[in-house]
Amino acid sequence: MTPSSDRPLRLGTRRSPLALAQAEETRARLCAAHGWPESAVELVTVIASGDRVQDRPLSEIGGKALWTKELDAWLDERRIDAAVHSMKDVETVRPAFLTIAAILPREDVRDVLVGAASIAAIPAGARVGTSAPRRAAQMLHARPDVTVLTFRGNVATRIAKLAAGEADVTLLAAAGLARLGENGVGTPLECDDWMPAPAQGAIGIECRAILGKAQDDRDLQVHAWLSAIDHPPSRAEVMAERALLAALGGNCHSPVAVLCRHGDDGIDMRAALFSEDGAARIERSVRFAPDDADGPARLAREMLSAADPEIVRLFAGPGG
Repeated sequence: MTPSSDRPLRLGTRRSPLALAQAEETRARLCAAHGWPESAVELVTVIASGDRVQDRPLSEIGGKALWTKELDAWLDERRIDAAVHSMKDVETVRPAFLTIAAILPREDVRDVLVGAASIAAIPAGARVGTSAPRRAAQMLHARPDVTVLTFRGNVATRIAKLAAGEADVTLLAAAGLARLGENGVGTPLECDDWMPAPAQGAIGIECRAILGKAQDDRDLQVHAWLSAIDHPPSRAEVMAERALLAALGGNCHSPVAVLCRHGDDGIDMRAALFSEDGAARIERSVRFAPDDADGPARLAREMLSAADPEIVRLFAGPGG
């Protein structure tokens, strides 16, 4: 069975320029994998709650669910067949009726500094615009002399706010800039010195899970279609990083940075936890086999047992 213009595969996406670029990439990969015309995949847009409220940090207004709840509801109501997400914006615990059917090849995981040539070159007392606890804490750890201001909005909005003088520097994801054709913006920060968010740079596609014999044939077909564009190395990295976050009990308030590298003989995971003010920091690394589901949890337990109380209080702990 192949989608048709009468009954296309309906991909749900947020309306932001970056979300639409990610949905377009997903459609292009599906059409290339299956030999479909573009009309076989319809993009269905929604305004997410996180896009409606721009003047407060996500942690104050509902967390990462503000990026996903409308698309989750549309999947549940069968208004769409699948939803495209930035995986770093997807909650660790997802509704049981959903499954992550595909992770696309991961893009550049680095952050990009906009407004200064390096962290060291940021002027003393500068205003750093970000709403991400990880970026704020990591910046304050490196540069305790700066002031962090809440800075939300899509890529164009944040660059415009910077140009308007609302902050002196900001941080953006290299992957997002690349997908928008903005590769020349800012200075990429190397991961040896500045670590990314869990699942940064990864696009994920969710659909309804296959839950038993009564499963709808359409769901079975959608899962099979999406599986064709899954990238196993990127999936291994992203799922390991999400497993670490789950074992830590991390949420949208928790400053955590992590980087996985998938090799032939295992996965190397490096992670850092911070206090909110950046004063306390702990970093650890581990290597585990790709089929070792407990590897990220072992690292989480080790880090929480050794971390400063100001860090531990920001995490619920394994199983939280």
